[in-house]
Amino acid sequence: MTAFVIAIVITIIAAWLIIKNFQPQTVLLLAGLSLLTITAVFYPDNSILYGKAKSTGSTWLDIFTFAKNSLSTQIAGIGLIIMAAGGFASYMDHIKASNAMVNVCIRPLQIIKAPYVILAVGYICAQLLHVAISSAAGLAMMLLVTFFPVLVRLGVSKAAAAAMIGLCAFMDLGPAVGTANLAAKHAGMEAAVYFAHYQMPVAVAVMLVVSVLIFFTAKYYDKKDGHVMTSQVADDTTPQSEDSEKVPGLYAFLPVFPVILVLVFSPLVISTIKIDVVTAMIVGTILAFVCELFVKRDFRACCKGVQVFFKGMGGMFTSVVSLLVCADIYAQGMQKIGAVDYLLEMVQNAGFGFASMTVVMTLLVGITAVLTGSGVAAFFLFLRHGACYRH
Repeated sequence: MTAFVIAIVITIIAAWLIIKNFQPQTVLLLAGLSLLTITAVFYPDNSILYGKAKSTGSTWLDIFTFAKNSLSTQIAGIGLIIMAAGGFASYMDHIKASNAMVNVCIRPLQIIKAPYVILAVGYICAQLLHVAISSAAGLAMMLLVTFFPVLVRLGVSKAAAAAMIGLCAFMDLGPAVGTANLAAKHAGMEAAVYFAHYQMPVAVAVMLVVSVLIFFTAKYYDKKDGHVMTSQVADDTTPQSEDSEKVPGLYAFLPVFPVILVLVFSPLVISTIKIDVVTAMIVGTILAFVCELFVKRDFRACCKGVQVFFKGMGGMFTSVVSLLVCADIYAQGMQKIGAVDYLLEMVQNAGFGFASMTVVMTLLVGITAVLTGSGVAAFFLFLRHGACYRH
């Protein structure tokens, strides 16, 4: 009971600091190390070693070695997948391949003359684009410079168009995204199988419902705000559109190529050959590099361009993977001090069933995602606890 109260107090302090805009990584790291230190001092019978790691011979050094082991484990696992996906997305953006794919997808929508139908169908297309473009911010920026002007010219209000684009990646779809890989790993299945058999059936239903809600909600609030729907014809094109015209049409295929590799070389199609997400991203990057060589015919410039891939990996480590590591240390600290076991025992004694706990855990993940700014870190933070309850 005492350990649980201590853990709750530390959690409340950490949440308050995050709400006050303190850096989430540092806050979660200090909270996790504090829990491990309290465990080592007041509950020496509880192990503070990470997994099957061996002790350094000093309890105090074991606390910091715990952080090192968490860092190496996450970077070698899900962290590497996230960084590779981020690097690939950055490179696709650099060579304008992502823009080409977005343009190919939204061009047929311009045939439809009903603005709010385009808004609803455009959401579905944008959500599916997220399968290939794993960066939610990158996808949103591309849609803002390509699809947003189209919607406004057709008569949709700027607020409705921006709101739709803001929703375009609220579901982490595809074998390349971090949460899907985490879920597949803990479910004991391949990411491609998890995506095709579990994610997509649910995603299709959710996308249809959300698209209908977008249609009626946008129409209602535009009417309420007095927006007059007038179609405009633009003679000029944006600079981004001009850039995208210089890119060969084949480039639209490049962002989705790694996803195709992962799906094809899996139990879904060819089970004798297996390819992981990181390998698929590397193959996709090399293919894009070869295409750039044929188009630009400048080996030096193309080599320099690939550096964007590694910078993208570094950016993902700074923003997402570091948060994942610190969340892991905090979650493990909660477990080591015994707070998780006490909470699960209390829940079971209260008669909470699996459905009730699913609702509670969903709310906790959502609140944590808002506080930390990372859905992956929030998902990972409670994944261990959910698995413990399942068992």
